[in-house]
Amino acid sequence: MTEPEHGTTPTASPTDERVASHERVATGALAGWMRSCATHPWRVVVSWLGIIAVLIALVATVGGALEDEFTIPGSDTQKATDLLEAEFASEQGGVLNLVFAAPEGESLDTPVRKAAIAKAITRLESSEFKPSEDTVGLTEVADPFDDETFSDNGRIAYAQAQFDQVIEGKDRDAVVAVQDAVRETVEPAGVTVEFNGDAEFPPVEQGASEGLGLLAAIIVLLFVFRTFVAMLIPIALAIVALITAFLLLFILAGFTKINTITPILVSMIGLGVGIDYSLFIVTRFRQLLHDGLSKQDAAAEAGASAGRAVIFAGATVAISVAGLAFIGLDFVTKLGIGSALGVLTTVLIANSLLIAVLSLLGHKVDRLKIPFIRAVDDSEEARDRTPIARWGRFVTANAKVVFPVLLIAGFILAGTSALVRLGAADQGTQPLEQTSRRAYDLLAEGFGAGFNGPIPIVVDVNGDKEAATRIYERVKGLDGVASAGEPQFNDPGTVAIVFVTPDSAPQDAATDTLVDTLRSDVVPAAVAGSDAVAYVSGQTAAFKDIADQIISRMPIFLLFIIGVTFIVLAMAFRSIVVSATAAVTTLLSAFMGFGVLGLVVQQGHLLGLTGLDKTGPIETFVPPIAFAILFGLSMDYMVFIMSRIREEHVHGLDTRAAVEHGISAIGRVVVAAALIMGTVFAAFILSADRVPKEFGLLLAVAILTDALVVRMTLVPAFLTLMGEKSWYMPRWLDRVLPNLTIEAPHAGAPTPATPAPEPAGGS
Repeated sequence: MTEPEHGTTPTASPTDERVASHERVATGALAGWMRSCATHPWRVVVSWLGIIAVLIALVATVGGALEDEFTIPGSDTQKATDLLEAEFASEQGGVLNLVFAAPEGESLDTPVRKAAIAKAITRLESSEFKPSEDTVGLTEVADPFDDETFSDNGRIAYAQAQFDQVIEGKDRDAVVAVQDAVRETVEPAGVTVEFNGDAEFPPVEQGASEGLGLLAAIIVLLFVFRTFVAMLIPIALAIVALITAFLLLFILAGFTKINTITPILVSMIGLGVGIDYSLFIVTRFRQLLHDGLSKQDAAAEAGASAGRAVIFAGATVAISVAGLAFIGLDFVTKLGIGSALGVLTTVLIANSLLIAVLSLLGHKVDRLKIPFIRAVDDSEEARDRTPIARWGRFVTANAKVVFPVLLIAGFILAGTSALVRLGAADQGTQPLEQTSRRAYDLLAEGFGAGFNGPIPIVVDVNGDKEAATRIYERVKGLDGVASAGEPQFNDPGTVAIVFVTPDSAPQDAATDTLVDTLRSDVVPAAVAGSDAVAYVSGQTAAFKDIADQIISRMPIFLLFIIGVTFIVLAMAFRSIVVSATAAVTTLLSAFMGFGVLGLVVQQGHLLGLTGLDKTGPIETFVPPIAFAILFGLSMDYMVFIMSRIREEHVHGLDTRAAVEHGISAIGRVVVAAALIMGTVFAAFILSADRVPKEFGLLLAVAILTDALVVRMTLVPAFLTLMGEKSWYMPRWLDRVLPNLTIEAPHAGAPTPATPAPEPAGGS
């Protein structure tokens, strides 16, 4: 069947005879590449081994370590941070808070307990913990029994231990050594000690969540393929792609700073798309084998059709996450770059190494069947009798009911996202297993809810030393302020800090209001008519600045990822209806995910299932990052389903029949891919930190909802209602866009190649 003329709505001629998928021979440059990979598989395998060896060598020579650095260009918080780094050299090292507590109802200032704590402090001040050329060390340890650090009820006290340097991941052992020394000294005396502060950040742990995700993927793949060999191929490809992406990430870390949270997102996305993309191609390969093609022809045709869809799908994901650069926050940009590396690496490997491996395996892909379970028949005739095929026919037959019901339900659930409050969830919302959480609770009990989130006002006096005092006088009696510290000047007296302790916890809305009041009223009034400049900083202020930055850049961010993916899909499917449907339904899926996230971690519904025990706001940087990931991954499922639907439509079926054939051919793969991706994301709910839990919950819910409800039900129902109008393309846009479609060009409908004889043990 030929393509329609420009500017028309494509329709399948009722006189055309449908050309079966295994009777089509792809042509074009991509098909030529796939045939080359299939006919010369060992060249491809050896080439990839060489590439990985080179990457390992580069990591060893020019690679770098991951390093956390969070900057907010142009913000008050960043200006305050830069000023402190330049003028308060003595405060450059990390601080570890040692929080001591007696048992409930008892006091710390008994002779035995005071002696134990004093012994611990003396030990920390000894040469055992002094800085050296190779390791960080302590320069000063405060007295926990000072009036300001000893609670009124006598049960809780704290001391600040000052390190000589900012604590990095490589310095973790030195921090742990300090903690171990204090514990073993004071605990025999019945004193509990916990730790927080900027020096207490446990390294990001990886492995357990990824392992659980892989285990779930193995189970799903076994049910999909019913053979161990077929199951192992997507798992192996995902691991190879993830290793390659990590090598590239550490090479990149040698030239720029990459944050420690980046590998978590690379793992989430890399594992998911690695398994999904290879699942899509392997399924098409087995279908072609079962329909009678030789192993080389099946591999080449699978690459030319499914592999082509993978390229478009990967491009949409990469575009989406790369769009994070428009937010203008360096750490967010690096997250996008790292995620894009993982996706693009997977696409390259899937469209070369995977094709070569499939060509080598042939019918061996069906070996090692699962006992007592009937083998899957992937022939076209058998696919039309599956539950997925029956579901597709049910949706198309009842589209007039299915579409409005699901659309209304989706909008209701998405509407709950309006309840989401963005902010900075403090350490009081972290799991109780973390010492920083337990220290937070003790400090809040002993010194007030706002003690854990002081608001530093950094004053560049510029010759007006009284400016800091005026700020202090205006702040100390302000509503919402528990206390204010007198100005602390640096040695030259050029910069001062006024610490403000709010009545409320760092994550509370009241603290947000206090920061706004300080910035808009109190501080400007105090420095009016003076050359002094003051900046309100701290954790709450920083997250407000991040939120302001995100909100100001959100229009261009959304315009980029929605606009570019709209154009890519319009080009791929030659239909603005399909591309617009993809954009709108993806937004719907994202808002449903945000709504569920807010209901759980902010409202507290089913909170215990996440391993958290206290609610809090959603971190301000989670929505744009999650939206970029969701937008890309949702497009994956749209591309997978629509590529098969369009392929069937182009080759002779009307829209409703094409929808039914497309779902029967690829629906099982989409369901399996969504279950795998959702499980990979859900496994990160078991992470020790709150932020990975938020990402895991949000992405798992949104992906499963998007694939199972939106792509498998809502979109097919809509296409059925639209009929041939689904393929509408304006003439001018059809002329402007390159003629690169989702389906490969084909040369007629030749007789399929004679299949190679099936080896013993095959299907």
